Amino acid sequence: MGFLSKLFGRKKDEEKKEPLKIAEVEIDEILEKNEEISEEVKEKKETVQESIEKKVEKVEAKKEIEDDIKSEAIVEKNSEEAQVIKEVKEEKKGFFASLKDKLFKSREGLFGTLKSFILGRSVIDDEMYEELEDILIQSDIGMDMTVKIVKELEKEVKRRGVKDPKEVYPVLREVMEGFLIKENNEIHIEDGKLNVILVVGVNGVGKTTTIGKLASKYVKEGKKVILGAGDTFRAAAIEQLEEWANRAGAEIVKSTQGSDPGAVVFDTLVAAQSRGADIAIIDTAGRLHNKNNLMKELEKIHNIIKKKLGEQKYESILVIDGTTGQNALNQAKVFNEVTELTGFIITKLDGTAKGGIVFSISEEIKKPIKFIGVGEKIEDLREFNANEYIQAIFD
Repeated sequence: MGFLSKLFGRKKDEEKKEPLKIAEVEIDEILEKNEEISEEVKEKKETVQESIEKKVEKVEAKKEIEDDIKSEAIVEKNSEEAQVIKEVKEEKKGFFASLKDKLFKSREGLFGTLKSFILGRSVIDDEMYEELEDILIQSDIGMDMTVKIVKELEKEVKRRGVKDPKEVYPVLREVMEGFLIKENNEIHIEDGKLNVILVVGVNGVGKTTTIGKLASKYVKEGKKVILGAGDTFRAAAIEQLEEWANRAGAEIVKSTQGSDPGAVVFDTLVAAQSRGADIAIIDTAGRLHNKNNLMKELEKIHNIIKKKLGEQKYESILVIDGTTGQNALNQAKVFNEVTELTGFIITKLDGTAKGGIVFSISEEIKKPIKFIGVGEKIEDLREFNANEYIQAIFD
């Protein structure tokens, strides 16, 4: 083979190899590019993964924060509720402790004597019941009420098979509590209507002061209160009620001494209705010449109230002095005959060592005790709760 042939043969071989080289280069470039793309994809994937992880972390962190906030809110709420419950318990405990203190004379007097007497007995016999009757009668409970209590006590002691005198005292406590009326002990105040409270009672029992304390209580509860100075027989009664109205933040309707009480009652109701009052508390005369005059005056007042209110019910409350014993019971009987009493307020219970009137009033007149007065302060006029009262004087 000549030189030219070899040369052309070499060129032909190179021409054949050229596409392969190009292909190899292209393949290398493609592979290199794929590697770059893969690397880029990998980097993007890692970036996306990091972004997702960060978002997840943020979401988890946010959720954790929200859970913490919710937990803190729950803890705070529970703490607030616990604090409220604690305060209510402390307030109730303080209220009860205060009531026990206020009724110290009664607890150490009548009921202390009862406890010492019963615990000092060695046997349960007729002599024990007879002596018990004497103690109860001396405590202003009265003969009729005493007989009922002792008879019921004897019955319960036998029914329960009590043999130890020490076990008689808690039975006596239950028996006496059973004679207290526990229904309708509150003065019912209805929203959206004029509520009328007629207050009756003889002079000296704390009637006007009691009205002032009631007014203060209801004003503090957000009620609009108007007082009616229906005791026109005493100038001092009108002045005293006006002073209480100013102290309580209540309005008052009054007239001059000696004017017609019925006219004052009428004017009070008209004013209360026109001014949108929630409660009208009406004072009445505490001293009339005789039962007939008392009956006529109260009947007139009741008729005026009924005419203005129609079928709507109202309260007629008798205020009695807890220190006057059977005299208070007699007053209750007279007033209950001449007026439609709905309940009682017994004042000055902090000043008596007897306290038996609470039981005889409740049982014999068959009307509930609404409030009791155990001191001079406004808050010492307290809603009557039979169970709390029993605890305060027996425990």
